[in-house]
Amino acid sequence: MENLIERGAGVLCHISSLHGKYGIGTIGKEAYEFADFLRRAHVKYWQILPLAQTGYGDSPYSSVCCNSGNPYFIDLEALKDEGLLDEEELASCEMPAGDIDYGALFNTRFDVLRLAYARFDITNEEFVSFVESGEFDDYAVFMSLKARYSGSFNEFPDSYKYAENLAIKEFRETNYKSDYCFWIFLQFVFKKQWAKLKAYVNALGIKIIGDLPLYVAYDSADVWARPELFCLDEDLNPTEVAGVPPDYFSPTGQLWGNPVYNWDLLESEKYEWWINRIRKMRETVDVIRIDHFRGFDRYYSIPAGAETAEVGEWKQGPGLKFFLQLKKKLGNVPVIAEDLGVVDYGVEKLRQRTGYPGMKIMLFAFDGKPSNPYLPKNIQENAVVYSGTHDNATALGLLKRMTDSQFTVFKTRLRAALRDEGVAVPFKTRREAARALCVCVLASNANLAILPVQDILGLGDEARMNTPSTATGNWKFRLTQAPSRYDTAILRKMVKEFNR
Repeated sequence: MENLIERGAGVLCHISSLHGKYGIGTIGKEAYEFADFLRRAHVKYWQILPLAQTGYGDSPYSSVCCNSGNPYFIDLEALKDEGLLDEEELASCEMPAGDIDYGALFNTRFDVLRLAYARFDITNEEFVSFVESGEFDDYAVFMSLKARYSGSFNEFPDSYKYAENLAIKEFRETNYKSDYCFWIFLQFVFKKQWAKLKAYVNALGIKIIGDLPLYVAYDSADVWARPELFCLDEDLNPTEVAGVPPDYFSPTGQLWGNPVYNWDLLESEKYEWWINRIRKMRETVDVIRIDHFRGFDRYYSIPAGAETAEVGEWKQGPGLKFFLQLKKKLGNVPVIAEDLGVVDYGVEKLRQRTGYPGMKIMLFAFDGKPSNPYLPKNIQENAVVYSGTHDNATALGLLKRMTDSQFTVFKTRLRAALRDEGVAVPFKTRREAARALCVCVLASNANLAILPVQDILGLGDEARMNTPSTATGNWKFRLTQAPSRYDTAILRKMVKEFNR
């Protein structure tokens, strides 16, 4: 296997974080403007988080259907241009700038999208073909059932909970126009709008890096439709759930709660479900970042019902067998392996054998140990280096929380790292040091260097995207405007200086 990722610079900014009038970033004009910003800065990669429709908690890593598109991202102005919304309805969707209010979105956005659906001709040939493809059949039935019964799928009446064929067929027919086609309409619109945006981005010479969570949510169309692929009991309740053990960041570990896979059954089916998932993702983005890659080597399994992740055990994942089957079916797929956290010999060996680049986080580099794997001098070409990710503090946020003595030590270590790369960047203040950290990322040997948009703009803790192990207050960050000409010029200068 080979690394298919060319040298370049990237920017991490999820669609939800784009600015705009409608309460959350969309794949409308602001997305095109952001792509233009990347082009002007000579950036080759745009990294996003999962695009799927979010469920409880609003996390893009917990979706109602792993292959879906988030209806919140639909460009409402395009619907108006198509005659599916009027000016007044569009204006009703406007929301204050600033952080995303998911409660307000949930209570209003789907009502407006139903108005658009009511004016849409579900008999048009293109839509009928989309419905008949069956791609979103499970999703549409699942969402229709949730609209009827609410709660988790294990609270549906038994004939629906266990997806009995005759009951599902009758339900689909009874609710075909009122609900079933509405949910498929949302995916139809999303896919068309996304394909148009992706074509525009690619035409600018920019590739999109998408994010593939290892696990799916329990209350999802994925688990409901294929429960045998997961470790569930006869009542379809999880017997084992996913997470990670205690570490420096979390003394009780992280209890994610996602059901773990029945890897033996998946192997007997030649990993068809997983390969189909990656095939669909490959149609959506250019490069796939596999979140929690280590779970393919060994995964941490926690007994269902445990209150913390302290009582789990490591179990063997599919390993190289899966990736050989993936290559057999799909050829070489451009992949980034998120190999952070508890990384042992097995994970590193698997990553090396696949040829996928791993991830390095520059914020973790300055503990004073010369062997620190995140120090620029220790980073190899086949890697993707970040200042930080969506799970970390912003560079400025972290530096502002340091004491004066801690910051003095940090400056000394950062200057030494820059000297090792043959780079001289004068800095004194925390804001200047955050910028110098970005320079250090771009100066590294890694083929791909990615900066979160928050670090490019010099934003602090108020702009943090996610704090792991916290249930509330996450995924809300939004830009208030597009990056300025000054920000663009600074980034372009850095990209050019380091031949990215």
